[in-house]
Parts: sequence; structure tokens; C-alpha cells
Amino acid sequence: MNQIALLGATGSIGTSCLDVARVHGDAVQVFAVSANGSWQKLAKICHEFQPKIAILADESCRPNVKFDEFPAGTEVRFGAEALCEVAADDRVDTVVAAIVGAAGLGSSHAAVKAGKRVAIANKETLVVAGPIIMQAAAESGSELIPVDSEHSAIFQALLAGRKEDVAQIVLTSSGGPFREKSRDEIASAGPKAALKHPTWDMGPKITIDSATLMNKALEVIEARWLFNLQAEQIDVVVHPQSIVHSFVEYRDGSVIAQLSPPDMRLPIQYALSYPERWEAVAPRFDFKSAQSLDFVPPDLERFPALQLGFDVARQGGTSGAVLNAANEIAVSRYLQEELSFYDIANVCREVLSRHTFHASPSLEELVALDDWARKETTQWQP
Repeated sequence: MNQIALLGATGSIGTSCLDVARVHGDAVQVFAVSANGSWQKLAKICHEFQPKIAILADESCRPNVKFDEFPAGTEVRFGAEALCEVAADDRVDTVVAAIVGAAGLGSSHAAVKAGKRVAIANKETLVVAGPIIMQAAAESGSELIPVDSEHSAIFQALLAGRKEDVAQIVLTSSGGPFREKSRDEIASAGPKAALKHPTWDMGPKITIDSATLMNKALEVIEARWLFNLQAEQIDVVVHPQSIVHSFVEYRDGSVIAQLSPPDMRLPIQYALSYPERWEAVAPRFDFKSAQSLDFVPPDLERFPALQLGFDVARQGGTSGAVLNAANEIAVSRYLQEELSFYDIANVCREVLSRHTFHASPSLEELVALDDWARKETTQWQP
């Protein structure tokens, strides 16, 4: 029985993971769950899955929590330290890292150091501290299995050949809600329009990242470290149907892709089952229906955030931490209508240019720069 700690149980990834656990209860047992402050939702999850531990990361919600609404067999804990403790708990086999943003870094790092299998949906962990995380995994024997549909596709396609024969990987992008809009139309778009994603049902932060293509920028950086590639080996293509989740091209010209209907339950299930494949929870592809697949190069003029991903993947060092932190605050300010759509990329570029770059930072330096970049972005004016 695979004992899992689902960190970020109330978000879109967490909800999909629970769907997998419902169907494959003979193979997966939910040992621990966490949420930020949504204790009522977490209590409901606990009644269904009966985990040993439930964690609320936001300690300020403690006075409002009604502990008697949690099942008697579930211990309720609070704070970031509790997340790290359960991620390293000897009773846990797999940590599903589904906390959104840099807030997930500490628990992901703890899980990797403890040698766990980490089903990693928190791309910010590798964006901020890729070399540190991968070094810790090499030392502990931790397995990082990607949950992002694009990185899961790359992970699967890489099984078709040798690492040294990889020419490049190509991450696919839906193009977001503004794929066919002009730059002028995009410039004036407010949060309501940006939150209407054509394919995926995600939280507001990730949905805005999809609209700016910053999500793809962060995925380029994540892929750089996760698959030990050079930045020049990573490319992006817009694929509106979201059927082909990414490609690996080998040096002989062969291109291996992974295809499936767009449903996050498939890559989540594979991260839990690998190297086995379980019966499908997600819908299967219908080959009896006529369909077309389109691929278009991304427009860096309309979506300048993507270029930042390529730049940071080349630079490495402290750049990822600064970009991620600046983007998180910029997206929050955009959702509050304090910034315009293109201000998001503009402030990220400016904060990146003003930070003191270090090629081989410590985790403590990265945390300090994360805080600095957040403050700079909060104060930034267009």
C-alpha cells in the first residue's frame, strides 16, 4: 500500500489526486493531507479518507478551527514546520507536492532530503532551487516524478531512448485565453477575461500564468533542472487542442510524444503508479472521431513573459527565485487590478535586472532573495 502525503489537498491538483485515490484505494492510502487555511474543506476530506494527520499551513486560522469537525482518528497540526515533518515522516512513501507557489519549497525539500518519492506538481520548487533539490535527490535516492502534464509527457517519452541521444524537448502550450488576440486587445484585458482558460480548470494564479505564458516560462526552467538539460535543448510550441502534452526529439530525428485527453488525473496517477500503469481514471482518447492537431510557434512579442523563462534557464543561479517571487506578487496585484496585463512581465524583467546575481546560491540566500523580490514588486509602479 502506497502511503501518500497530499500537500495541497484542496486545490485543483489535490482534488484530482483524491479522485485517483478513490478509484485505486487498493493501492493508495491517504496518510496525511494539508490545506492553507480552508479547514472546513480539509475536514470534509478527512471524513472521507480518514488520514492520520491533517495540516493547516496558515497558523493564523487556528482560533477559528472547530476541531470536533475532524474525525477522531485524525491529528490536526499547524504551520510550515508541520508540513516539513510529515513530508519526512517514515510512514510516508510518496509526497504529492501540490502546494501552489514558493510556499511549497520547504516541504518539497524535506521530502527529497528524506529520500521520498515526490510526485511534484509544485514547479516553483525547481524554478527557485533546482540545483539544490536535484543534488539532494542524488544524495538521498529520492525519485522526482513530475505531475505537470508537460513534464510527465517528457518523463514518459524519455523512456524511449538514451539520455545522451536527446536532441531537444518541446513543451506544448494551449496558448491560453488570449491565443488569438492582438497585442492591443491583450494589453487592455482585465482579470475576468484572463481567468477564462479554454482547456484547463485551475486556480486563479496558475490560470493567469497560463494567460501570460509565464507558466510555460516556469516550465522551461523546471525542465532545465529536472531533466538535466541545457537551456538550448528546450523549446515551446503552441498546441491549442492540448492533446499532445510534449515531445522529445532524438538526434536521429525521431520525435516521441505522449498524447491523451487533457485531464490531470492521468499524470497524477502515473506519478503514483510508476513504473506500473493502472486502469484509467481519466477519459481515454477517441480515435473514432475525426480530429486535427495544430502546432504554432509562440509569439514572444504578444507574450514576452515566455522569453524570461528562456533567459532564466540559461542564467541559472539566483534568477529563478527572483523571477518566481516577482511573478507571484505581480499576478496578485493584477488580480486586484493594481497592474495591467503587460505590467506582469515588465515588473518581473525589471526586478530581475536589479537583483544581485549569484551563480551558486545557498537555500538561505534564495529565501532571502525571494523576500527581497516580493517587496520590490509590491512597491513597483508602472
